[in-house]
Amino acid sequence: MGTYGVKVVAIYPRPKDEEAFEKVYKDEHLPLAEAKLKGVTRLVATKVVGSPQGKVSAYRLAEIYFSNMDDLNKCIQSPEGQEVVAHATKISTGGPPIVLICEEESFVYW
Repeated sequence: MGTYGVKVVAIYPRPKDEEAFEKVYKDEHLPLAEAKLKGVTRLVATKVVGSPQGKVSAYRLAEIYFSNMDDLNKCIQSPEGQEVVAHATKISTGGPPIVLICEEESFVYW
């Protein structure tokens, strides 16, 4: 049996200018998310560096974890949560990010 959790996943498409996106993402977006998103237990920011399938459209993924679905929903529906989602859309120059609400089951193998 694994452990269970809930999270929001944002999948950013490849931006028109990767260097400019990285600057705004790291200097503006991540600090905004950390300041505004209430109830977050963990945030994982992932940059796609390759794929065995060749070039893929996904460039970055953000996983924002919460203790339960109620906390997730309160956060994402709050004015602060909406502000963060709007900013994510604004900075995503390769098209709008895909935002998913997910249930997760994790397994750890030593």
